[in-house]
Amino acid sequence: MSDNLAPLADRDGWHVEDFAARVHYEGEGDRYAIEYYAPSDCVLYWKIKGDAETAVPVGRRTVPDPLRTRIRADLEAAGIDPEIERRSL
Repeated sequence: MSDNLAPLADRDGWHVEDFAARVHYEGEGDRYAIEYYAPSDCVLYWKIKGDAETAVPVGRRTVPDPLRTRIRADLEAAGIDPEIERRSL
């Protein structure tokens, strides 16, 4: 695990592997997987389909604001600049 990801692993629901961290979210009938990649300092959102095996990348504008707010709060609490959540890829 990358040292800068260790604090993120302590946040509710986050799992860290090597240089990436992932959390799952379910709300309003939708399921998402959110990934933070330390080497490129970016956040990706994936919407999980009904079969729970297929996920497709989605744009930030389609992600509910409460989820995006939570992700920024988790990043900040882990000492990661929360503004990277807004970065376009």
